[in-house]
Amino acid sequence: MVTLQRVINGSEELFLNAGIKSVTMDDVARHLGISKKTIYHFFRDKNELVDAIVSKRLREDCDDLLALVDGSENMINKLVSMTKGVEEIFSRINPIVVHDLRKYFPVAWLRFQKFKAEFLVSTLENLLKKGIQQGYIRPDIDIKIIARMRVNQIELGFDSAVFPTAEFNIWKVQHQFLEHFNYGICTVKGIDILNQHKDGC
Repeated sequence: MVTLQRVINGSEELFLNAGIKSVTMDDVARHLGISKKTIYHFFRDKNELVDAIVSKRLREDCDDLLALVDGSENMINKLVSMTKGVEEIFSRINPIVVHDLRKYFPVAWLRFQKFKAEFLVSTLENLLKKGIQQGYIRPDIDIKIIARMRVNQIELGFDSAVFPTAEFNIWKVQHQFLEHFNYGICTVKGIDILNQHKDGC
């Protein structure tokens, strides 16, 4: 029996590998081994299918990130876990998918932008606030500016117009961004813990 979840999961797998724009509903049907009519039983069109996939993915990413920052009381440990978790989320996304979402699927793209602006930024703001209270983060930084900068910085690292893949290693770019951010916001006390993380890598 074909279920809604099977259609969503199978379509997500295909889109992540090949991009969204180039994949037709016929391609999705062939990939799943079902008729196109079956897909239209669940979704009116490709836009609705893409929106459902993005919604599912963002729910899962929220749960994953909350689990990452729920462990240690030490804010630096939480910050390192969160930033690595966000990079892991972006690493699963084919850059073509981001391009296609932005250009051709405005509803899904708006949902993705809302996730960044609301969940990621607010979670990072709370971590920075706690870090200041614990003495790990510099009290002179503007939390709202720095949180937005960091979240958008990650997406920038995957922008091939700024960092062409023929010239730059995506993961090296992200690592440089992460180190620059972490060492830029930390007090001496916080830097000591960051160095412990580096030594343990």
